Amino acid sequence: MSAEYATFGLAPAMRAGGVLANGDYQVHRDFVDFIVDGRPLLFHLSDLDAVSPLASDVPPAIFTAQVRSLLLEADAPLTGGRYVIYGCPECEGLECGAVTAVIEKAGDDYVWRDFAWQTDERPDLELNGYHGIGPFRFHGAEYRSALNSLLNGDAGPRRRVLIIGARVAVLAKLAAALRTIGIGADITRDATNVPADELRTYGAVAFGRAVGEEERAAVRRSFEHANVEVAYVEGLAPIIPLLVAQIEHALDRSPRELRRLTRLVAADGEAGIEVTSTCRVQLTAYRLDRLYRTHAQEVFDGVLETGRHRLALDARAVRGESFIVARTSGSVLVEPMAQ
Repeated sequence: MSAEYATFGLAPAMRAGGVLANGDYQVHRDFVDFIVDGRPLLFHLSDLDAVSPLASDVPPAIFTAQVRSLLLEADAPLTGGRYVIYGCPECEGLECGAVTAVIEKAGDDYVWRDFAWQTDERPDLELNGYHGIGPFRFHGAEYRSALNSLLNGDAGPRRRVLIIGARVAVLAKLAAALRTIGIGADITRDATNVPADELRTYGAVAFGRAVGEEERAAVRRSFEHANVEVAYVEGLAPIIPLLVAQIEHALDRSPRELRRLTRLVAADGEAGIEVTSTCRVQLTAYRLDRLYRTHAQEVFDGVLETGRHRLALDARAVRGESFIVARTSGSVLVEPMAQ
């Protein structure tokens, strides 16, 4: 089968981290995804939880080596001229499984072919090949331009969060949870005297519910005077997994049109969901009871087809002051339950 020409591009993407309903932690990873014919290549792989080798948290020398490898300026890392396209977000081991493909030159063009799921030295293309994906032929100039742009870019997205609030115990727990999943976090009540160079290291500012409007305005002025754009998060409730999910969403720098999870509405005991490609979606309900105790319940976990969906929720999970977190492998959305 001859490869047909396809467009090649790159875009920021995220493997969503978080504190899960069962108490487990999932690591946050920022990476650059491959955009083939205007669509993330990862979306062709159904519900795969994986990242490309172009992750922002790898050392610069390794990141550069990965780019050079995709440009075929170095020998293939795997037998048979195969390269890792997507790998495990938690480790670097091939034994966890990886999507690999042969990358080769065809004149001035680059061809990606024989995609497969690989866990050993040699993949079984008949058994584990992605027969509906590729081959793709990319114009050499477009391909080289996209990858070379990464060698001249900045250090990647800012993954530090400035937390501002009144409840010290909650702030400390939130900062610890963020650090556990790979997001830096600092706590303060006053950003007035923070140097501009330090403010530039933050990607988001999270306000607790007890922070007044004057304090919020003062923080915003500090960032404006430093000419720093950040995402502002209005904390919905002192529930750590909920706040982490809000911050994860705020840190998502991927283009909205390239996200899988694009809509969440929570009202009248139902959740409205929109996904742009078939994927697994998890819904978790969080609520505070009259004694301000936190309750969490997973209310949906399943694969949804492309489009909009209405999902009925357990009435006991969403009574009173409650919130819904919707999660895919690469996106998180949060909404309070409207009664």
